[in-house]
Amino acid sequence: MTNHLASATSPYLLQHAGNPIDWWPWGEDAFEQARRRDVPILLSVGYAACHWCHVMAHESFEDPDVAALVNEHFVAIKVDREERPDVDAVYMKTTQALTGSGGWPMTVFLTPDGDPFFAGTYYPPQPAGGMPSFTQVLTALADAWATRRDEVLASAATIVAHVADEFNALPAPATIDLPTVLAKASADFDAVHGGFGRAPKFPTPGLIDALLVTGEPASVDAAQRTLEAMLRGGIHDQVGGGFHRYSVDAGWVVPHFEKMLYDNALLLGSYTRAWCRTADHDHGLRVLFERAVRGVVRFLADDLQIEGGGFASSLDADSCDIRGMVHEGIYYVWSPELLVDALGESDAEWAAGVFHVTEVGTFEHGLSTLQLRGTPDWARLDGVLDRLREVRSTRFAPARDDKLVAAWNGFAIDALVNAAMVFGEPDWLTLAERAAGATWALWTGDELRRTAIDGVPGDAPGMAEDYGALALGLARLAGATGSSVWLDRAVSLLNGALARFDAGDGGFFDAPATDGLRPFARARDTSDNPTPSGTACLVTVLRLVALLADRADFADRADAAARTVHGMVEAAPRFAGWALADALIADQGRGGLTPAVAVIVTPPQSGQGDSEPGEPSSESRHPGERRDLPTDASSESLPTEASSESRDPGERRDLPTEVGGVSALAQAAWRMAPSGTAIVAGPEGTRGFAQHFDDRPAGAGGIAYVCRGTVCFAPASTIKGLRTALWQRA
Repeated sequence: MTNHLASATSPYLLQHAGNPIDWWPWGEDAFEQARRRDVPILLSVGYAACHWCHVMAHESFEDPDVAALVNEHFVAIKVDREERPDVDAVYMKTTQALTGSGGWPMTVFLTPDGDPFFAGTYYPPQPAGGMPSFTQVLTALADAWATRRDEVLASAATIVAHVADEFNALPAPATIDLPTVLAKASADFDAVHGGFGRAPKFPTPGLIDALLVTGEPASVDAAQRTLEAMLRGGIHDQVGGGFHRYSVDAGWVVPHFEKMLYDNALLLGSYTRAWCRTADHDHGLRVLFERAVRGVVRFLADDLQIEGGGFASSLDADSCDIRGMVHEGIYYVWSPELLVDALGESDAEWAAGVFHVTEVGTFEHGLSTLQLRGTPDWARLDGVLDRLREVRSTRFAPARDDKLVAAWNGFAIDALVNAAMVFGEPDWLTLAERAAGATWALWTGDELRRTAIDGVPGDAPGMAEDYGALALGLARLAGATGSSVWLDRAVSLLNGALARFDAGDGGFFDAPATDGLRPFARARDTSDNPTPSGTACLVTVLRLVALLADRADFADRADAAARTVHGMVEAAPRFAGWALADALIADQGRGGLTPAVAVIVTPPQSGQGDSEPGEPSSESRHPGERRDLPTDASSESLPTEASSESRDPGERRDLPTEVGGVSALAQAAWRMAPSGTAIVAGPEGTRGFAQHFDDRPAGAGGIAYVCRGTVCFAPASTIKGLRTALWQRA
């Protein structure tokens, strides 16, 4: 038996296609069915990697008796929150208003017109812990609809008015007092374990990025300590690379084991920026950060890369043990005995000490997550990790949600480009280009779709974050490759966003206005949780493209939109990291460090421009492996943003033209540039970046041209000269 989900493009919806409940996808047909039958709607919202979604599905949605009750008294609609974040946002705000909390699975009951009158999250099959059973909830609400219809409709009208007001009530625009805001954000810092707030503890890449902007010691210290604590903790997949969703404890020991693309993309950016901000003499911390970067890239390439390019949405938290029983996290945990089986006695004893694997266990049932202790012998550790990866690959792997989401791939493209340029890894640019080509297929010519599965775009419209994040990734890729095709595509996305999401006050809605049937309110949220808000994404990319394409209108639009999120920055800086970073960069501009354009003109190369955007190049090694760099261009010799520059590395004879295929001058720019700088590297004669390459020769080995506003500095052919230009105030 199948229901109305059989033709869905969402893997989460397809998981429920065989349920005895007659599920419908979100759409006019389902609401028309409810109106025709004169019954309320059961709206269930979840996502593929959600542990408790699977639990409720098994306990209730697969139960024939529960299904009979639902099918008789309700029209049931199933929504993938990752595919329809606009639906999720509106009804999550409803759930929070009615219950004081939220989460997934989200269970909301609606009138046939979509107005909510009751909401909750997980319901057990039997009453437990003060919660009614799901059957009790269904029976009570069916009875209320049949016998107290007027009360239900009056309650729904009140709820709709309240939630609509909530979306309209953004924090009032404010003049940001940055020292006060930074103090407020730092007040939640956990000086013992790193991170912000209490358990459960989530990564906060947006806030970390903001703390890294100015180089202020206390802010950088909080960011570095948080990133180090996370990479050492159980939230970090020490074997396969990448990070889990969050930690259930304050010390990052036991995670909730699902692994999301958006977390890993954003953290890849944060660890790259933190590596650049970490002083050369702090070699140990830089090694840790670089290892984290390479681990995330390995995870993206090995576990999330899908056929045709692009990245899947997530890995499930659950998988089977050797008996076929489903457990959360079982794929990732170890015991001393399991280490012996994998490594032998000697290496197992050593690894147990390095990773704090104990007889009692740090997780459950005598099993432990892996936590990195101290500074091990890295060569021996890498050998151990290779063997653990091999053994782990024989376990039942968690399921993967192969849905390609535009916004999350945009974040990944942006982070991969930055990491590729900082670490001199052209293979990572190839990953980014492949993802960009696959994700651009969601552009229909006049609008962006949000998701695709197996290369087939879904029906869900792109949200503001999709337009903004994808445009950001494409613009960054344009700067790294010198291909204006990517910049043109970013401009197309921004033009589409400005037309679709304008809120009339300078800011942006999160969802488009016209989408046939949509929720009763239009979502608008200026907070970052867990990804940057649509407004923050658009502000960031509008500023970047304004510099790369010389579009003053985009810069003005970014200024107007930024003012609409100042109230959120002032009220809750921890949840407005990208907007806070933007405010800090703007503050530096008032001190003479306005974001600059750095144009790296390189000598013409044979074969330049032979490949179409998105066309793969050959990969001779694993993306997560470290490239052996020339001695004079290693990670420790090219300067970074935090370098003291105690020597002059800029003599022409000491500067290699390329580092692993990446222009050394461009790599230095990516490492050293102040936050907000737009960098574009391309051969002499490059077109499509306004007038940035006009009448600018490359010289023998490349020349950098830096302009800040209307002031241009002396061309630089050495790294020392480049650093001077990048940090010179105007």
